[in-house]
Amino acid sequence: MPVRPLSPELAEKARNELNETDDNKMADSLQHLKEWLAKQPHLKARTDDQWLAAFLRGCKFSLERTKQKLDLFYTLKTTAPELTPLSYKDPKFFEILDLGVTLLLPKSSNSAEPRILLMRPGLYDPNKYSLGDLMSVNGVIQNILLMDDDNFVVAGGVSIADLQGATMAHFAQMNPMLMKKMSVAFQEAAPVRMKGNHYLNTPPGFETFFNFMKGFLNEKNKNRLYVHNTDYESLYKHVPKEVLPAEYGGNAGTARELIENLKKKILEYSAWLDEEHLYGTDESKRLGKPKTAEELFGVEGSFRQLQFD
Repeated sequence: MPVRPLSPELAEKARNELNETDDNKMADSLQHLKEWLAKQPHLKARTDDQWLAAFLRGCKFSLERTKQKLDLFYTLKTTAPELTPLSYKDPKFFEILDLGVTLLLPKSSNSAEPRILLMRPGLYDPNKYSLGDLMSVNGVIQNILLMDDDNFVVAGGVSIADLQGATMAHFAQMNPMLMKKMSVAFQEAAPVRMKGNHYLNTPPGFETFFNFMKGFLNEKNKNRLYVHNTDYESLYKHVPKEVLPAEYGGNAGTARELIENLKKKILEYSAWLDEEHLYGTDESKRLGKPKTAEELFGVEGSFRQLQFD
């Protein structure tokens, strides 16, 4: 399947920001990647044009950077399976979806704006679900957006974390080693251009967690963190009301409607998601030294446990 044509607004953004100069560059780059993948005995990756195009765009058409990101993306499936333990067929997966822990907000009327995800971790029971369970859900949503949503790929993504109801039990799930692995997956493996991370309704103890989390981020991502707490007017300066659900003062419908739309979208991709087990790495076949968790993330004992007041 060929790569979808971009809207004129996104095509201009891709030219100006991602070095996507013309169709020939895309075609030549895709062919180069497919030939390279065919020569990697350890690596089994999707070769859909649309999928590979997302990685090229996420790496601003640097072929070497794209190869590194593709390799790491699939290596993490082998070396850090705890980041995505759930299949979309697991009952827990749709339980989390139905809780509305993650909402995909509708597109803005500005056709060149980023796509926004709203996370509400306070809605899940930390005694029943792990952080990995939530990441499994978010990972599936991310991968569908990489295939399905040109705004997400070209203009980037924005996250809003509403921490209403979040407790120390939620924060305690974020142990240092898991945070390290999450930061590698987020910053180095995913071809996602994050444009901002916003925090609402922050509970007591948040500052300790926030400062701890920033230690895992590069400077670019540190500068894209915004804490609004209960100041929704401050949020509206970054996120238009038109894409926010009614519960947040917006006019994009209710959270329940957004939940049902997201469930429907995931079911539409069920055949595609069923193929996920086919992809990953076999480190015994890697040319050169196999990748290990210790090499990628360091030694677990070198991290101190996070303490909350």
